[in-house]
Amino acid sequence: MPERLGLPRETPLFERVALIGLGLIGSSIARAARHLNLARTIVAIDRDEATVARVRELKIADEATSDAAAGVKGADFVILCVPVGACGSVAEAIGANLAPGCIVSDVGSVKGSVVAQVQPHLPEGVHFVPAHPVAGTEHSGPDAGFSTLFFNRWCILTPPEGADEQAVERVRAFWSAMGSNVEVMTAQHHDLVLAITSHVPHLIAYNIVGTAADLETVTQSEVIKFSAGGFRDFTRIAASDPTMWRDVFLHNKEAVLEMLGRLNEDIALLARAIRWGEGDKLFDLFTRTRAIRRGIISEGQETAEPDFGRRRQGQ
Repeated sequence: MPERLGLPRETPLFERVALIGLGLIGSSIARAARHLNLARTIVAIDRDEATVARVRELKIADEATSDAAAGVKGADFVILCVPVGACGSVAEAIGANLAPGCIVSDVGSVKGSVVAQVQPHLPEGVHFVPAHPVAGTEHSGPDAGFSTLFFNRWCILTPPEGADEQAVERVRAFWSAMGSNVEVMTAQHHDLVLAITSHVPHLIAYNIVGTAADLETVTQSEVIKFSAGGFRDFTRIAASDPTMWRDVFLHNKEAVLEMLGRLNEDIALLARAIRWGEGDKLFDLFTRTRAIRRGIISEGQETAEPDFGRRRQGQ
């Protein structure tokens, strides 16, 4: 990950970008877009007045408001940076004020549900290009954002059938400018892939940390004091925003349940191998999973450092 982003563009990609929701992702987009001159004007929108006030203090946007309908007026690019369960109500609130030719996008890690929620509320002439930047930390709020969050990370676009190709390319250019590697796929395929690479791992992390907290024979102080690397890394994942992840599981339930079923079958086989002392099966599994880890590192999506390369850089 670089210490800083590249030089600003001479000409902005968009005239007026409205970001709805200034948590980790929204505030990181604001910082990167401002640094790189991706928008002539950046409008920050959040229903929480304290967040709006903090955005003004941080000076990461040109305008800040809690009125979403007013904030999107005149915008040529609107990005929903809210939990996936809120996308429908936000789209309904802003739909009438969206200008013809405006592009609407999002950052949710579930795509099928977002398309179903948002698309009915968009007027004729407004383009919808859903997106998912596969990046984040366990921190939230406008102070948590940093401009290099998306650098060398993947951003997946899932344009609905018949989407305007020029709009898709403009969204691709926006994420590419922030350093992301961009891929396009269907919403259905995205949700299946993310169920196993992100959603189920988070569910496992929440569960194992919760189990440790509920153990009667091990005190909470011992859990904290003697946390080995594996459990410590689970707690990092389990510290993620609870509202966001509640919505993820409720809105991608089919894919998550499918993957959980497969996981339960594999765990049963693993338990059998342990019970019957089948060391060769355990060794083969651990060898295969080690190769996956090495592949992730070689693709530049992680580092071998003990902190997993998650130090903040390029604030």
